[in-house]
Amino acid sequence: MAYEIEMIADFRTRVGEGPVWDPKRQILNWTDIQTGRLFEYDPATGVSRSIYRGEYIGGYANNRQGGMVVASWSGIGLWREGEEITYIHRGMMRGQNMQFNDVSASPAGQFYAGSYYDGDPAGALYRFDPDGSIHIIEDNVIISNGIGYSPDLSTVYFIDSPTRKVSAFDFDAKSGDWSNRRDLVSLTDEDGIPDGMTVDGEGFLWVATWGGGCVIRFDPDGKEERRISFPATQTSSAMFGGKDLNELYVTTAWNGTGDAPSGFEPSGYDHSAHRGGELYRVKLDIQGKPEFETDFAWPA
Repeated sequence: MAYEIEMIADFRTRVGEGPVWDPKRQILNWTDIQTGRLFEYDPATGVSRSIYRGEYIGGYANNRQGGMVVASWSGIGLWREGEEITYIHRGMMRGQNMQFNDVSASPAGQFYAGSYYDGDPAGALYRFDPDGSIHIIEDNVIISNGIGYSPDLSTVYFIDSPTRKVSAFDFDAKSGDWSNRRDLVSLTDEDGIPDGMTVDGEGFLWVATWGGGCVIRFDPDGKEERRISFPATQTSSAMFGGKDLNELYVTTAWNGTGDAPSGFEPSGYDHSAHRGGELYRVKLDIQGKPEFETDFAWPA
């Protein structure tokens, strides 16, 4: 199947990640984790711009009570354009800095955020509730990545990238609790490493493969249905957007360009290939579903 791949923006993102579609404003946001930048793209005008530069931001969610909830390498906070981050959780947790990678809002307005420590001990996946409480969902997580929900909210999916697996859990949408972990997808060394992902309206998973240069669509039983290749090997995350939620936006990363092999590259990897740094879009005959919002109050 042939696809028309459009390059939407090129900010040469070192670790482009976390695309989130805002259906209210009809805007796509994404982050460059290791340069501390946030961007937005307006399809109505075709204009992309940088809207923040400061803390390293692993991920964020649109917030029902205004602005965004962001997970930086310093903690969890609220942010609005033109302002600094207002932190609600900051400092150390279990003897480690609050340093976050991928995130997701829950149906109940909670905020899941997974920690990542380059070269340090494993972190965890946390749930931050609007009442200020913090819960450990999964421990001993190496690189916390993609989180997505089945359309009926009975299942939640999660990626710990170095395991090369997508895991499924039973999900309680009211409490936000996860249980009964099992492996759904296992990628081979040739496929690359599973990174960010999203779930479409039919319940199929779209998994970006770091080093694999593609996004793979899996059915709810974990069987590959199709894959879409991009002109960058480090495809890092995917998100549906557009008026009809039938446009797949894909972030990429130039991190590692010109460096010695990191060990994360798949076998047979072409080290002269373009790694990325751009935002891409492909229009599909499949619809996504709206992402959830957090529901955090701004401090008085």
